[in-house]
Amino acid sequence: MKKVKYLFNSWSLLFMIACLTACKHEINDIEKVQETLELKVSSENITLDENDPGKDILTFNWEKARNQSDDHMVTYVTKLDVLGNNFGSSTAIMTYEDDGVFARSFTSAQLLNWANQKWKVATNKPFTLEFRVVAQWEGGATFEAPEVRTVRINILPKKVSVGGTAVPGNNRIEMQKTIEDLNQYAFVLNLQPGELQIPVETNGKTNYVRAADGSSTLKDGTTVGTNLSETPFGWKIETAGEYRVVVNLLKATATIYSPAKALQPKVVQWGNAATPTSTTVNELWMHGQINNFLVPIKMDCQVSMADPQILVYTGGRVGKTKFIVYGGNDNNKNLAYAFSCPLTATGTSQELALSLGTVAPLAGGNSSAQRNSYYTIPSGTNIIIFDLRNMTILADRR
Repeated sequence: MKKVKYLFNSWSLLFMIACLTACKHEINDIEKVQETLELKVSSENITLDENDPGKDILTFNWEKARNQSDDHMVTYVTKLDVLGNNFGSSTAIMTYEDDGVFARSFTSAQLLNWANQKWKVATNKPFTLEFRVVAQWEGGATFEAPEVRTVRINILPKKVSVGGTAVPGNNRIEMQKTIEDLNQYAFVLNLQPGELQIPVETNGKTNYVRAADGSSTLKDGTTVGTNLSETPFGWKIETAGEYRVVVNLLKATATIYSPAKALQPKVVQWGNAATPTSTTVNELWMHGQINNFLVPIKMDCQVSMADPQILVYTGGRVGKTKFIVYGGNDNNKNLAYAFSCPLTATGTSQELALSLGTVAPLAGGNSSAQRNSYYTIPSGTNIIIFDLRNMTILADRR
């Protein structure tokens, strides 16, 4: 009996010791810090402004993060990216903010440039951006968790349309951005006698493209200055037929072509002088060192809605080439009408290099000298714009 009592007392003592030990090593939660960082945005829905691209269109402001000891140094990092990219190193616009700076602004020009070149999103369709500010501490005896805040902003496209009583059914038909100039809208449509309006819808508000001189008389085929007006405005259409409407919001201009002033594609003649071949230029082929003078490379050019003599190539081919109007794999590829650099002052062939982002002169012809002249497309080019009406060429990256 004494032995049983002794065991009972021993187990009781061990239980008490275990309880005391557990109390000494109890796991306590880390005390929750009081975060003070707050992030605000000037607007959660914006439309990029092509009329004033250098003006700040979006501004973020934030409050200071929580105070720490003087041993801690706080830095603020901001990041901007398209939703879904997760602020990746190749897509995020990251800035280490200077001391005392608690705001970051962006212009329409910046956002348009990043959308085209960095994020590869179409600005004629809605997309969402994320902006993040991170406050983080360095130094001090203790680790301090960063404070992070993120907001989202919807980028809404500007909608430019043609409407009014001149449009059959008095409907509004949306115009599309031109491939060569994203600040320009164009459309070709049949009109009837009446009033042609060009409404511009931005963030639910409608303005109208208005002739700067206030005249509603159509200046057929002439580019006129414009402004935007809350009051409906329209040009008088007197003759039914196919019209081409071109509006540039950045340049604040509009050009309307009636059937009498209809723009025509470029037509060239080449080959045998007695029986020349006549070609309507709506496609081009690369031919030269770029294809080892073998099968010409079809460029799959797009014809601009603003002008049928503007052709746009989008692709990554670079190197020395001329641009011919015939793509067959016979000897005619070497004899076809060719566009390339101008001849020398003495009329001989030459080879020049295009500069990325710089408009250069374009020459065309069927002479031996012209057919043996070449331009070199620079590395990084992904778009080439041929203006055959003004005879210029632009190699660019977008």
